[in-house]
Amino acid sequence: MFKKFSLNTLLLFIPLTSLVFCFNSPKNDDDKMSTIMISVKNTLSYLHYSPKPINDAYSQEVYKHYFEMVDASKRYFMQSDMAEFAQHKTKLDDYLNQGDLRFYKLTIDRLYDRVDQIDKITQDILSKPIDLDEDETLVLEPKAKNYAANSAELATEWKKYIKYNILQEMETLTAKEEMQKEKKDSVQRFKLKDTIKLEILTPEAKRIKATQEVKELVTDSFRRLKKRNKMDWFTVYMNAYTEVFDPHTNYYSPKNKEDFDTQFKGKIIGIGALIQEKRGYLYLGALTIGAPAWKSKQLSEGDKILKVKSKPSEDAVNVVGMLSDEAVRLIRGEKGTKVTLTVEKKDKTIKDVTLIREEVAIEDTFARSIIVNSKDGKKYGFINLPSFNADFEDAKGRNASDDIKNELIKLKAQNVEGIVLDLRNNGGGSLTEVGDIMGLFMNAGPYVQVKDGNGKIQTLSNKTNTPLWTGPLVIMQNELSASASEILAGAMQDYGRAVVIGSPQSFGKGTVQTFVDLNRFLNTNDDFGSLKLTIQKFYRITGESTQRKGIQSDIQMKDFFTYSEIGERYDDYALAWDKIPAVSYQPLNYFSVTALQRGIEARLANNKTYQLIQESSQWKENLDKEESISLNQKKFNEVMKTRKSQIKKFKNLEKFNNGLKFVVNPDEAVREKTDEAFAKKTENWMKNLQRDLYLEEAVNVISEMK
Repeated sequence: MFKKFSLNTLLLFIPLTSLVFCFNSPKNDDDKMSTIMISVKNTLSYLHYSPKPINDAYSQEVYKHYFEMVDASKRYFMQSDMAEFAQHKTKLDDYLNQGDLRFYKLTIDRLYDRVDQIDKITQDILSKPIDLDEDETLVLEPKAKNYAANSAELATEWKKYIKYNILQEMETLTAKEEMQKEKKDSVQRFKLKDTIKLEILTPEAKRIKATQEVKELVTDSFRRLKKRNKMDWFTVYMNAYTEVFDPHTNYYSPKNKEDFDTQFKGKIIGIGALIQEKRGYLYLGALTIGAPAWKSKQLSEGDKILKVKSKPSEDAVNVVGMLSDEAVRLIRGEKGTKVTLTVEKKDKTIKDVTLIREEVAIEDTFARSIIVNSKDGKKYGFINLPSFNADFEDAKGRNASDDIKNELIKLKAQNVEGIVLDLRNNGGGSLTEVGDIMGLFMNAGPYVQVKDGNGKIQTLSNKTNTPLWTGPLVIMQNELSASASEILAGAMQDYGRAVVIGSPQSFGKGTVQTFVDLNRFLNTNDDFGSLKLTIQKFYRITGESTQRKGIQSDIQMKDFFTYSEIGERYDDYALAWDKIPAVSYQPLNYFSVTALQRGIEARLANNKTYQLIQESSQWKENLDKEESISLNQKKFNEVMKTRKSQIKKFKNLEKFNNGLKFVVNPDEAVREKTDEAFAKKTENWMKNLQRDLYLEEAVNVISEMK
């Protein structure tokens, strides 16, 4: 949950002298990082909802969390490294207080040394024949393995890892052959024109091809690791400190903050093209219809990018070997400005293309609706809301509530009899959008309580008495529905305005964050990044926190994530659940959940698709928990053969059709005629909706609501 927050209000309660850290402008990166450390520490201590004591116990937690992020697989550092690092285990609190970089520099310098060493080791391994008949085992679970005792063990571990990747790549090649053979057999069986190329490689040819592929991938991964900026690792280091306070308190470097803002607003200023990185080269990916790259008619997907001239007055920058995120920052810029790309076309010609940057919407961020024709002949509206997006800086920018309003207007014009609002996989966003969306479905009333670190409780209310939709409403959720999604689902559930259907419980993120720019407390114009800081917890109008427990669905259906450890309750540093007094509110009681529950239980009792989903989910979770795997080719292939036979029974899930018919809104039908990318995206979306058992049940439930 993110809140547009006035820091000045909070500062009224804190002596300003405590928060103004008067440093001179840093002379170099070390000075800058040191300043950031102290600024982060002070901001955490004064402004976090539940500040922790900065002591030795905290230091040990930071130490543990840091290595879980930097070398989670225990594949880089050795026992001697860890023994040396352990001498600092209880000193990280002191380093944070003092802005002391010694531990950060020690570990990251050592990491780069190990990367150089392992790069040479892997190249040596891949330059010689690799025996796939040895009886070796790779430990997959980090908790079940130790760091390498010496260089020989390190080399052995990487040789095993390379073998594992070769065996996997060979299996991928085999799977592709089998898929092509199935297609070819099908084409020939129905006497269709056969244009399918089928090449069956010998086991030896497959091994050679797989080894070469793995060599290129490993080489490229080390190239990218070496090019990674040390300030990027510093962000990881700072987050080891912040996330021990709670998992949603994070340090953002200036470029990380820019990426966050872009995603949150759902728009970028650029040329409208994906940038893909492959083996040291950058290529243009899909072009957004109507955006500058597409409109130029000079660029195509697959063009190799050689240089980027970010401004007419500057020299072009060679981007060969550059990381994709660095190149993206050269391409982005201010609206209306020019950027020139030097590209190599597929015919090997070199071309300079100058484009004018424009605002490009990231449409997957925004709400979208479709008309659902059910099997009983009734018509319903389905709205998918990917996030509670908002643009706080632009009054004309898009936000989730306006998008939902527009979709409701379109669906009402089609005379739908009910609305299904899909919040599955919606990780939240703006808290203020929840109240505005609530006002589209019911009259004024409180929807959430917010408590700050001083215990002060504030009730937020929707003040609108002109709802746009007062008919039946079903809200879909799953284990990945979090934060703002939980507040909306919880409020509508408490009022009895909507039936919540989905996973037994949602994610369980019951905290509110705001961004604090670190340089507002510093005597400098430099950008030190920002701290996304937990400042409040929120509570349902019943007084119950959503923290850890989430929202329990009225009608529960286990899904693909139910058997996985997903949710706030599985995080060691998540804040605790608690309860405060309820506020006064008037339930609406539109329907009987008990009656609806009986209906769905009867339908699911003998639903083979639903049972197969459960079996598939449990099988996958058990697979994820396997701690080791054989690297002997014969034994590995036997394991893969067993897995394939198990996967085969789950293939029917791909063929499932819920029998619902989908019709796009009239304005989108018009757009599809000229926007090929949009038409293809719509086609894929509708195919996925037709395979959605949970949507089928949501429609069944809404048809039974009185």
